[in-house]
Amino acid sequence: MPAQDSKYLPRLLVLTSTYPRWNGDTLPPFVHELAHRLTTAFEVHVLAPHAAGSAEHESLGGVHVHRFHYLPEKFEVLAYTGGILPSLRRKPWRLVALPLFLTAQLISTIGLLRRYRFDAIHAHWILPQGLIAVLANKASGMHAKILCTGHGADVFALNGMIMRRLKLFTLKRCNKVTVVSNAMLNVLGRITSIDRKYSVIPMGVDCWGRFMPGKQSPDPSSLLFVGRLAEKKGVCFLLRALPLIKNHIGIKLSIIGSGTEEAELHQLAEQLRLNDCVEFTGPVPNAELPKYFQNSSILVFPSIITPSGDQEGFGLVIAEAMACGCAVVASGLPAVRDIIQDNKTGLLVAPESPQEIAHAVESLIENPEFLQRLSTEGRQFIVDNFDWELISKRYANLLKQMIASTA
Repeated sequence: MPAQDSKYLPRLLVLTSTYPRWNGDTLPPFVHELAHRLTTAFEVHVLAPHAAGSAEHESLGGVHVHRFHYLPEKFEVLAYTGGILPSLRRKPWRLVALPLFLTAQLISTIGLLRRYRFDAIHAHWILPQGLIAVLANKASGMHAKILCTGHGADVFALNGMIMRRLKLFTLKRCNKVTVVSNAMLNVLGRITSIDRKYSVIPMGVDCWGRFMPGKQSPDPSSLLFVGRLAEKKGVCFLLRALPLIKNHIGIKLSIIGSGTEEAELHQLAEQLRLNDCVEFTGPVPNAELPKYFQNSSILVFPSIITPSGDQEGFGLVIAEAMACGCAVVASGLPAVRDIIQDNKTGLLVAPESPQEIAHAVESLIENPEFLQRLSTEGRQFIVDNFDWELISKRYANLLKQMIASTA
């Protein structure tokens, strides 16, 4: 989707802590997917952290990408190792890099604001990018309108007194705030009054170009998990469910992803003697993900709420799998209920329950007609509600209204 002549387009600066480091990267690409689609209405620039092997400046899909350094290149690992918060919990010594990261991002944002005089800033995640946007806008003397989007941990976790105050400080100074699920909007309502500047707009799915059903029906016993191998993903409960499934020896589970829990999960699979039916694929390029969905009958999404309160903000993997025709078994977390209607577009199970996961998977394997019904109705629900064309138009309209507003 080529951009129009930028001379006639308002300028948009996107702030993020996760972005594809190069073409064919394995990182979740949703920030880029949205930024790319907004190039038809805006001159889009993205500021993201640098990482070893990535370019400092480049154009990706019509998006001008700027990456800031915060340490010598080989030590720039804070943002791209499974998320900043999981990275810090796993290796607390990385906290020494956090002030440098935040300072570099702030200075880079100020510099870009002064150089390009953006009409609007879209900050992904309230902390730190939303706060950075507010501070940089003030420090630069610019008056760009600010849209902040919350994605998950920035809303559900970071609940200490200081963090809550920083979130409230940021939210009050943004012109518009979106979150990707109704569950997140409810949580924000506990720390601030929700008015018309708040709305729910999820991320989207390319239902017609990438995420589509395959030409052949996959084996009903082919299971799939896709996501970071982190505590909140609950993969250990999926592994513990497999021995409880009747005839589980015939099941094939592919686990796509990497993260802080990877070594423990490999060890658990060995302890449960699952080596013959579980394959740890590791991360795969985003372009290859549809193939894995198309070759699997059932996606299992066993996410949990961690002791810190962190949980799924939306569950984009669920929507992508459903668009490809997978039946979905997912933990019944609040955000997941925006996508899964139990027994209609998927099956909901109790979090941290191997027994319920096993029972739900059994019910699908033993009843192919039920599995096919969930597959068909699930895809249609995603097409009707989460296709990127619908979602990107909502964001474009919101940004245009925000820029035009005198408030």
